[in-house]
Amino acid sequence: MKRAWLLAGLLAAVGLAQAQPAPGGCGEVVLIDAQPGSTQRYAFQPPSGTAAPVTFLLLPGGDGYPKLDAQGCALRLKGNWLVRSMHLFQAAGFGTALVDAPTGFHGEDGLGGYRVDARHAQDLGRVIADVRAKTRGAVWVLGTSRGAISAVNAASRLTGEAAPDGVVLSSSVVSGQLGARKPWVAHSVFDLPLENIRQPLLVMGHAADACIRSPAALMERITARTQGVREQVVTVTGGPGGAHLSSVDACEGRSPHGFIEQEAETAAGIARFVRGGRY
Repeated sequence: MKRAWLLAGLLAAVGLAQAQPAPGGCGEVVLIDAQPGSTQRYAFQPPSGTAAPVTFLLLPGGDGYPKLDAQGCALRLKGNWLVRSMHLFQAAGFGTALVDAPTGFHGEDGLGGYRVDARHAQDLGRVIADVRAKTRGAVWVLGTSRGAISAVNAASRLTGEAAPDGVVLSSSVVSGQLGARKPWVAHSVFDLPLENIRQPLLVMGHAADACIRSPAALMERITARTQGVREQVVTVTGGPGGAHLSSVDACEGRSPHGFIEQEAETAAGIARFVRGGRY
């Protein structure tokens, strides 16, 4: 079986990086260059206790703007399941890098239509390269909801040291709204070259996810197009359910869409897959 990750050497140059230690916070705040005239921040917690270090690049959904404070903690998107689960990944020995929106994308729409832009992939590639240089280990992208669009963008477009070693997609946006007032609402993971994804790939969804954008029944359409060296589609069941939720709340993090009250279960399953096993 091919290894689920490849250890990479230290990069010679990945652009300007500045770190601000955050004792007692959520992670070290790192600032790097993004597109011309823009900067990108992420909150970094290094991997621990493993001979084959792996760091998760966390890409939350919604507008993609967690608004990191000086201690690397999210001031926004706190209900997102990746934000809620950071400590579980860290406790399992994984590093985490919670990615903030670049400057210029802090407005009402956040990342909006930028999630499918090739420049967004390049921005994420700079973060991946910077994390790889710090850890000399593998970097996986974990994207949830609209964050899955960003994860697919990076995994399908990046090459070399900027490319992720593996991909986890959860509650992926697979159904856009054509004709919406804001054109980017029509975007889904299918707007990107999925066939270019050859890394190990885990696709997760919840059977009770009532969000119109992420029906679990459509997950296998993703892997029908990808060419991952190792792939698994997982439908999570259980939890408190969400039949009482409005159509808007059904797409929020504290619902089956965000694996509410199943954080430990889903984090453990991801860990097993990343380490070469089955969810």
